[in-house]
Amino acid sequence: MNNKVQNTAGNPTFEIQRIYVKDLSFEAPNTPHTFMEEWKPEVSLNLETKSTKIQDNVHEVILSITATVTAGKKSAFLIEVQQAGVFSIAGFPSDQLHHMLGSFCPNILFPYAREAVSDVVVRGGFPQLILAPVNFDALYSQHMEQKDKEKNN
Repeated sequence: MNNKVQNTAGNPTFEIQRIYVKDLSFEAPNTPHTFMEEWKPEVSLNLETKSTKIQDNVHEVILSITATVTAGKKSAFLIEVQQAGVFSIAGFPSDQLHHMLGSFCPNILFPYAREAVSDVVVRGGFPQLILAPVNFDALYSQHMEQKDKEKNN
């Protein structure tokens, strides 16, 4: 995969080097009994992102999604996906780089993670779980506001 975005000034560049599943786990501890019960699932979703500098201007970004689904009072299934990407990002000011790593890159990774979740859940014998879109810009802004509050206290 080789997608480049370059500013007309010629300095800032963004390139997707690779997108991959780093980790994937699915557990359905109460099957086949879960299949016998009325299907009224409750979904709990947890999202996390982290980035690591691999070398100059090259970063790995990992979007972690954990979905816990219960039916009644019993666990139906738990799925954890770490969708990752390696990105070349150069020529951006520090604040823009942090925004790209915390919002722009996770936005790129999310459709891949959503597909992995949906596919594995169906393979586990359950109805498709389609994750709703996520506003990573809003999450990033909330995270930065929280960091500022902690810094000021």
